[in-house]
Amino acid sequence: MKRALARTFQSLTVRNFRLFAAGQLVSVAGTWMMVVAQDWLVLSLTDDSATALGTVTALQFAPLLLLTLYAGGLADRYDKRRLLMAANLVSGVLALLLALLVLAGQVQVWHIYLFALGLGTVNAVEVPTRMAFVSELVGAELLPNASALSAAYFNIARVLGPAVAGLLIGWFGTATVMLVNAVSYLATVAGLRLIRPGELHRGKERPGRARVADGLRHLVARKDLLSVMVLVAVIGLAGFNFQLTLPLLAKTVFHADAAAFGLLTTAFAAGALLAALVTTLRRGRPPLLLVIGAALGFGVLELLTGFAPTYASAAALLLCTGFGSMYFAQAANHRIQLGSDPAYRGRVMALYTLVFQGTTPLGALLVGWLSNTWGARSGLVVGGAVSLLAALGVLAVHRGGSVPAPAEEPHGEHPGLSDGRGRVPVPSPRSRDGSPASPSSD
Repeated sequence: MKRALARTFQSLTVRNFRLFAAGQLVSVAGTWMMVVAQDWLVLSLTDDSATALGTVTALQFAPLLLLTLYAGGLADRYDKRRLLMAANLVSGVLALLLALLVLAGQVQVWHIYLFALGLGTVNAVEVPTRMAFVSELVGAELLPNASALSAAYFNIARVLGPAVAGLLIGWFGTATVMLVNAVSYLATVAGLRLIRPGELHRGKERPGRARVADGLRHLVARKDLLSVMVLVAVIGLAGFNFQLTLPLLAKTVFHADAAAFGLLTTAFAAGALLAALVTTLRRGRPPLLLVIGAALGFGVLELLTGFAPTYASAAALLLCTGFGSMYFAQAANHRIQLGSDPAYRGRVMALYTLVFQGTTPLGALLVGWLSNTWGARSGLVVGGAVSLLAALGVLAVHRGGSVPAPAEEPHGEHPGLSDGRGRVPVPSPRSRDGSPASPSSD
């Protein structure tokens, strides 16, 4: 038991990672509080409009479609620590401006749209940079563990944030929650400032040019990566729209108040947290069949959640669905990340972010339309069914022998870090970790 706990929290023995994780825990909790406050405010201003809520979600994720690939090049080329500090400061300013509008009683829906677009633009740079930065904090050997712990603190924040936000909204209103979120970004900035740059695991040189096309060519040449990326894209589009489906389910199906909505989100996050802790014990690259199995399980659970007859059964199923969503996301993340060449990992993970989160605007608009037309349950039912069919499709292709296994790695090399040609590249851990993609990830 003692040994298992030591393995679970092994990355926390690294000072730089401890500082980063502590700052992120506070900041991400504030972000999830903001998600609840923002969604509740939109529904309050628009008479529970699913279309308006879908528009906010779409605007927040639309910049990922346009900027994430370029941001992956930035993450490979420039100082990730400085990029992250700048991104968090800008996000804090945006949150503060929206909070002041709410306090003044002047907020309108278009203000929230504008804020969502601004935050999405910042996140397009922050997400792939943060994911790539974790490997600099801990090095290649601890990368899977640090990735899972990143998902764990993300979901601890996701458990605490919505629960606290629901209470604060009932007591003080949405503006207070938004102010707390604005201040919380300073925790990440402080942690980054305290990090010792000399202890980071960086390559000797950054590339003068980090072209997106090179990253795309690397991915296309690796069919074992491409099949998982396709699966992530479909499930990200159809199945991972909980920022939209959960508030609609709570408010329009179960007629819950803000506190009860927060508890539904907390149930989902608690399941995701449990999955993140389970995956801290993973060593090496997960097999493709594990990724497919995780996708199948997630699809079934989301489908069942869409048919939940009562609030209590929905909460129980969301706990299981949260577990399934995180287990799949981590398996896919580790499969892609630990199978790609470190020299391209920033760009490959930018592609991962693009297909996982960049499809969210389309998914949000689709789910918004479905919910307005067929009711709030339809978003979960269709998302689960499509995820299930996508997993079965990739399984059929795999069973047909169309997805080749990567080259065998020579004995003694770090598992999963082969570039697919039977050799281990010179470590340049400015690549990336397996941290969650975003308060919607990751």
